[in-house]
Amino acid sequence: MDSSSEFHASSEFQDSLPISSDALLSQLTAWDLPFSYHEHAPLRTVDQSKQVRAGFLSAEEGGGHIKNLFLRDKKKQNYLVALQEDAALDLKQLADLLGSGRLSFGSADRLLEHLGVRPGAVTPLSMINGCHHGVTLYLDKSIMQCQMIYMHPLVNDRTIGMTPDAVKRFLKNVGCDANILDIDRLTGDQE
Repeated sequence: MDSSSEFHASSEFQDSLPISSDALLSQLTAWDLPFSYHEHAPLRTVDQSKQVRAGFLSAEEGGGHIKNLFLRDKKKQNYLVALQEDAALDLKQLADLLGSGRLSFGSADRLLEHLGVRPGAVTPLSMINGCHHGVTLYLDKSIMQCQMIYMHPLVNDRTIGMTPDAVKRFLKNVGCDANILDIDRLTGDQE
């Protein structure tokens, strides 16, 4: 990957997406779904996002800082799995839990085709595209218990915060069923 492609997931390139970040934000407002809005340098990794936390609730304060995995099984079924940013996950165990075959990460081309985003901007909000392309969404139950869930609005130089209730309403509005997973069951972190 050349260094310039690092920024292709930023808002500078949002007009090349099926739905722009600006259009998504306008739709959230039209649906009366409240959100906080933050701009920052393009972020591609969890480690990078940890450097940009001013104005966000910490995990201890109820902030849901997430990572998103776009996965595909051998039957070409696509999955989006959102979980706590520091959660360790074994893909074989996840495949068993989902009842799928072996899972692997989806390519950048499939990501754009099925979720309408580029690497570094994967988000539950991309189900505005994904639910129409056969992507199955799984959310870790622990993020749905947070006060605020932080995610990219289809680009990686913006982050919005939404309550779990607002996320559920968004998913309902786009016609997406959210499957809730207990990732702690896989990792042995049960309390």
